[in-house]
Amino acid sequence: MTPLMMTKEDFAGLGAPDLVYVREVKASDLMEDAVEIRDMSFDPGQSLYAVHSADGERLAVMLDRDTAFAAAVAHELEPVSVH
Repeated sequence: MTPLMMTKEDFAGLGAPDLVYVREVKASDLMEDAVEIRDMSFDPGQSLYAVHSADGERLAVMLDRDTAFAAAVAHELEPVSVH
């Protein structure tokens, strides 16, 4: 069976514009991407929760899963969990 190759646009189309996913990330992984984090200190091993669009773009990072889901819903998005 040949694997199906999908572009970011294909993934975005699957979930429609309202679907976002929430996944656990380590603070150390995000610190590599951050240009500057003001007035915040994190343990590099601390778990945070990132909200991503269907195409994988990171939209937000929250301190806990419940807040990540609540923020998505507050912005009229449909969050799903990714493990």
